Amino acid sequence: MNNNHLYFNNVFLNNTSSVVGKKEFEGPLSSAFDLYSNDEYFGKSSFEEAESEMVRQNLNVLFKKAQKLPTDIDYVFGGDLVNQCVATSFAIENYQIPFIGLYGACSTAIESIICASVFINGGFAKNCVGVTSSHFCTAERQYRFPLEYGSVRTPTSQNTVTASGAFLISNTPSIIRIKSAMIGKIVDKEITDANNMGAAMACAATNTIKRFFEDGNMKTEDFDVICTGDLGYEGHSIAREMLNLEGLDIKTEFTDCGMLIYDKNKQDIVAGGSGCGCVASVLAGHFYKLLSNNKIKNLLIVGTGALLNTNSALSGRSIPSIAHAIHLSTEA
Repeated sequence: MNNNHLYFNNVFLNNTSSVVGKKEFEGPLSSAFDLYSNDEYFGKSSFEEAESEMVRQNLNVLFKKAQKLPTDIDYVFGGDLVNQCVATSFAIENYQIPFIGLYGACSTAIESIICASVFINGGFAKNCVGVTSSHFCTAERQYRFPLEYGSVRTPTSQNTVTASGAFLISNTPSIIRIKSAMIGKIVDKEITDANNMGAAMACAATNTIKRFFEDGNMKTEDFDVICTGDLGYEGHSIAREMLNLEGLDIKTEFTDCGMLIYDKNKQDIVAGGSGCGCVASVLAGHFYKLLSNNKIKNLLIVGTGALLNTNSALSGRSIPSIAHAIHLSTEA
């Protein structure tokens, strides 16, 4: 327990759903997503309303796929990047499901799954939903510059993913078990460049992955895939180098959701993807299908988040980051 490693009994990932934007659907994982929109407004009058609508649509897809009603759900855990997580709260208010709002920046999807798993494992709930989202236009307006400004992106900047991922976590047996989780610690390496959040988050990812395997129950080669959430090409390269320096040689596929969701050769995404919807949609779509079809058996997925806001960035504060990990398995 000193390593903050949580072990679960009879906690299952029963179903998932994912809704993405046009750019994400044009990437290499298009067949893995449930729904997409060519309209960045999702039929609404503002980008913030669009993100809420995306979340609402995603929950409807999840309930339909899982053959559940909102009344079947004990708790929803969720969040986003919009101030005070209003994209999520406005989306679920009409469902009247008990709601616990979360904020872990881009790590929020994994955070929501961990919290739901704790409730299920402790016997406090039978069915929980984790849901997160991000939208390129809301994130640009809040964290960087309004789109009308026409700012030039730096080589290390990442593209905020327009997507939402939702997860049904339950005590009802299914093929995919949520076996364990590692709670992240805040890591701050005094990185101040808000256009290079991959570097800041790489430090947190390294810390969490190292602690996960220091626990001693598994080796890196026991996993088919070890995947970080939102490091992109720059951060992933740094994380790999840092893990090697720490003496942890990952002897399996080591990748990142921000690298998988876009086609770097065909799409203008600079250093890859990020945002709450990045790891959420790739896990809910791509990896859920791989696990369900038994193409992989053990997945360690590590959600990474940069814990900054506009005020901290403008005042020159460094970027503290965090990473949470979960072990998903089709083995008993």
